[in-house]
Amino acid sequence: MSTESSESTEVWTGWYRDRRGAEAIHITSDGRGVSTSVRGVRYTGGGFAGLRAAEENGGLPLAGCVLEWDLPLPVLTPDGAAQQATLSCLLTIAEALSDGTPERVDLQLTLHCGGAAYDSGVTGGDFDQALARILRQLPPGTRFARDLIQAA
Repeated sequence: MSTESSESTEVWTGWYRDRRGAEAIHITSDGRGVSTSVRGVRYTGGGFAGLRAAEENGGLPLAGCVLEWDLPLPVLTPDGAAQQATLSCLLTIAEALSDGTPERVDLQLTLHCGGAAYDSGVTGGDFDQALARILRQLPPGTRFARDLIQAA
């Protein structure tokens, strides 16, 4: 579910899961970066793969977990018709290496549109790259009806 709390901020609800269990989360994007809070610790970053705790909370990157959320992403067909679609996002962040950084970050996007599902997965968590892969699977001239977060 997406709610717009201001003109330039979006909030998506989703789930955080790790070895200790699961909890509902909110992911916030202000167009420059993303943030979320997990078990009382706020993580921010320029993109999903770079979410880090504040220095007062250890400054370590998010690791050893999965974040999952959906967001509406209308699609414009080549003839200009708008079609409702949902983008399902799954971010898998591997366990931390000795320096605290995650060993691997994988992003899986699935666009549910017109009764079909279009998948794209990327290592490194590059949101724009994954979206571009989905767009290439759609009919030529199809585009997304709005821009998503710039820095994700």
